[in-house]
Amino acid sequence: MSIAASFEIEYLQYLDESGKLLNEDAPAFARDVRALVDAYKLMCFTRVFDGKAIALQRTGKLGTYASCLGMEATHVAIGSALAEDDVFAPFYRDYGAQFQRGVKPREVLLYWGGDERGNDFAEPAHDFAWSVPIATQCLHAAGSALAFKIRKEPRVALATVGDGGTSKGDFYAAINAGGAFTLPLVVVIVNNQYAISIPRAQQTAAKTLAQKGIAAGIESIQVDGNDLIAMRVALDHAIKRARHGHGATLIEAVTYRLSDHTTADDARRYRSEDEVKAAWEKEPVKRLRAYLQGMNAWTDDEEKEWLAECGKRVDEEIDAYLAVKPQPVSAMFDYTYAELPLDLERQRADALTAAKG
Repeated sequence: MSIAASFEIEYLQYLDESGKLLNEDAPAFARDVRALVDAYKLMCFTRVFDGKAIALQRTGKLGTYASCLGMEATHVAIGSALAEDDVFAPFYRDYGAQFQRGVKPREVLLYWGGDERGNDFAEPAHDFAWSVPIATQCLHAAGSALAFKIRKEPRVALATVGDGGTSKGDFYAAINAGGAFTLPLVVVIVNNQYAISIPRAQQTAAKTLAQKGIAAGIESIQVDGNDLIAMRVALDHAIKRARHGHGATLIEAVTYRLSDHTTADDARRYRSEDEVKAAWEKEPVKRLRAYLQGMNAWTDDEEKEWLAECGKRVDEEIDAYLAVKPQPVSAMFDYTYAELPLDLERQRADALTAAKG
């Protein structure tokens, strides 16, 4: 019996859990102190924002909120690797990437506060809005990539998706299109180990999520998602080959969701304290800080000053969010149809009457 096909999935990591380089053959990015410090500062800012957003929700000033705690390296790496003209199709907790690309924290808060104007962020205008329906953003990115190829534009479309989203047909259709049409597409699986309460092991029998790209005929790799350096190397390679016509790439970023799925969830119901405690030992912010301090590129005093600055900046964004005047009740009817159906026209009239008291 002959072998029809065989494959293997490479695993990429440069920084160990203590923040030390695993070998001396690290890429040039590992020595780019300025870029690493900038990335670290954004990771810290994102974490401070995340904590304050949760506090806002707990005090009734924000709706349900999806935390990004523990996934900062993956998100910031994505934001820093993309070019301005590229297109980003995020799911609902990619704040670090979006901050890097110009989305304002106040816009994130506005969206989770129940105001869709937050999804109409100021820049970049060509990026997609947050996608709550699972995995549909993968198709948006694939469609954009196809348009870039048809127009012969040297642009790349990148989508993120959670581990649970890789079980959706939208995900498979997108990566299949990426392979079939040799699209300038990058899909990053942010494998945070849980699809809400369902652990990774119960979602699929596949040994890796990256290997799902093999069926689509695209280059696939698994990366330590808590290692900013490894993520940037994988992303730079994938984006470069996409931009030069060599097709799509699937990156599985192995990380961990240190928070609840959202503020409407209680993760203590389905995972143990020991598991979460072990995950905190691998988290990305502490790891990169240790590496920078080992290079004498970051000090405890700089850490203290920067965290204070982050708190100040986030508070300013919160104040801006809270100062936004709510839309009139009629807004829920006014932006879906060119001509409002009769039944909704009646509902709109009733809602306006009720609003007047």
